[in-house]
Amino acid sequence: MTAQAVTAPSAPPAPTVPADVYAEVQHFYARQMRHLDAGEAEIWAGTFTEDGSFKPPSLPEPVRGRPALAEGARQAAAHLAAAGETHRHWVGMLTVTPADDGSLIAESQVTIIAVAQGGPARLHLVCACRDVLVAEDGELLVRERVVTRDDRP
Repeated sequence: MTAQAVTAPSAPPAPTVPADVYAEVQHFYARQMRHLDAGEAEIWAGTFTEDGSFKPPSLPEPVRGRPALAEGARQAAAHLAAAGETHRHWVGMLTVTPADDGSLIAESQVTIIAVAQGGPARLHLVCACRDVLVAEDGELLVRERVVTRDDRP
């Protein structure tokens, strides 16, 4: 008797983007997260559309628009500086899917590593991130970001 492989039914594969688009999205996140980690609030906020939104799990409503995004990033940077801590965001497990309207849906796992001055690095958070990315003037920007955490409903 020979064993036969049993395959589970699978969903049709999601549409993919060309390798150069995937690389562009990866490069976008590398730049964006470096700006955030460096406390460059205005530059980080500029990686969103003018009316872009960011829904973190810690707030009941999304933060909307570049001025509000920059202010939130400035406050976070000031809080970390006062605590003597640096955060590093690592974006991984990235998938990029084209949407019907020409935008890109980028889904990733984001690991946030905290480093206290004079102390060891520690895992701070692991989040799931879903972005809607759009191209404006040849540049990728976040139109909408939703971040969720496994340890919260």
